[in-house]
Amino acid sequence: MTTSADPLDSFRLDDRLIVVTGASEGIGRAFAECFARAGAFVVLASRRRDKLEAVREGIVAAGGQAEAVQTDVGRTDDIRRLALAVGRLAQGSARHLVLVNNAGLGFTKAALDVTEDDWDALFDAHVKGTFFCSQQIAPLMLERGYGKIINLSSAWSAATDTGKSAYGAAKAAVSHLTAQLSTEWAPLGVRVNAIAPTATLTDFVARTMAASPERAERLRSRIKLGRFAQTSDLLGAAVFLASGASDFVTGQTLFIDGGFTT
Repeated sequence: MTTSADPLDSFRLDDRLIVVTGASEGIGRAFAECFARAGAFVVLASRRRDKLEAVREGIVAAGGQAEAVQTDVGRTDDIRRLALAVGRLAQGSARHLVLVNNAGLGFTKAALDVTEDDWDALFDAHVKGTFFCSQQIAPLMLERGYGKIINLSSAWSAATDTGKSAYGAAKAAVSHLTAQLSTEWAPLGVRVNAIAPTATLTDFVARTMAASPERAERLRSRIKLGRFAQTSDLLGAAVFLASGASDFVTGQTLFIDGGFTT
């Protein structure tokens, strides 16, 4: 890594190729657009090709660089295809690689009503996808001796509420996996961290809260800063963890939850 007299230079992403799963909407889209504005070449991955292409076109129109790769992180064949595409884009490039495992799905259901299909869908998206995307793309980082992986955990990984047993278990697995992979790969130059937000007002979450105003108010009242998160609240942490500014940080789950879990 090069050093600069200006400490703010370490937050720039011009020297990064950043892969974002679940990039077609919500938090993933916000991350991808932010990374592109900060100078990164962004690889957009998601199941929805139409939405993915719209994000790519928006980034390019704003002067950024992006490539779209249709990917279902619950399918290992798709993950391998994504890794091959990233390898091709990285070949001959001096850019450092960053993987953001953002893909997932929201879920609230009483424990007695959770089905095996519910459980499998949650763990495929959040845990299986995070593990195998990391497994397939980390070798590209390891051969360079440097890389960053950012996983999306949740405040529910450390908090409880009615209806969050299965979702919380999946996100707790993501946080533990973050620590485990950091132990294995830190000596080889790859840092692995996670971001754990509280309820963040994406379009999906906003609709969910509007459909259950009493529950929404009860959850909001548990957040010490008195409001739900906006996607913009997560961007600073994402840039920090993706950039050289966090080179001495690994194995951490950073809670961005307005005090929800304290």
